[in-house]
Amino acid sequence: MSTEPMSLVGRARVHAALGEPARLAIVDALLLGDASPGELGRQLDMTTNLLAHHLNVLSGAGLVDRVRSEGDRRRTYLRLRRGTLDLLTPAAPGPARRVLFVCTHNSARSQLAAALWARCSAIPAASAGTMPATGVHPKAIAAAARHGLDLAGAGTADVRDVLRDDDLVVAVCDIAHEQLREPTRRLHWSVPDPAVSDTDEAFEAAFGDLAARVDRLAPALPAGRR
Repeated sequence: MSTEPMSLVGRARVHAALGEPARLAIVDALLLGDASPGELGRQLDMTTNLLAHHLNVLSGAGLVDRVRSEGDRRRTYLRLRRGTLDLLTPAAPGPARRVLFVCTHNSARSQLAAALWARCSAIPAASAGTMPATGVHPKAIAAAARHGLDLAGAGTADVRDVLRDDDLVVAVCDIAHEQLREPTRRLHWSVPDPAVSDTDEAFEAAFGDLAARVDRLAPALPAGRR
């Protein structure tokens, strides 16, 4: 059987799901960062029952995934499924003078994200951890090298020593997102920790996830005045 009819059906389902203003508002909110249902409900001023209904429709259309927090296991986070919204342009969160990528140990995800960012944006980037390790994970260095990025000389840093008032903070792990104080401008990317399985495949998956998110955010983020 040809796959084209299924493709058309899937596309129609996505368009139908996005044809309701409240669901489009949910997608807009998740386009640049992940959120728990509670966070999303407060952000959109939407009741729990109504939000659950719209999330079911979006999930049925293949737009939204639910992932369990690696920090507080009672929490789940909502994230857009990669590749389903390639034709949508995200709303910019406002100009930024610097982007600070934060994870727990500053040894893999935040390092990879900052390196990816430096390759595609003129806006400066930095990385830090809420509980920084003593060095960058060897498999993160190897994953970066496979994609032409150099992390061999990178060091780790504590977010408390690095954070500036005018940073756009991007928490690239659940634990860091839950540990950070609430800066006025922060995005959350729920990227699984590749060090848990400690395989090249896990680090490649994290790299691919981060690369797709960086590619989506960078064109939408105007540089702030220096």
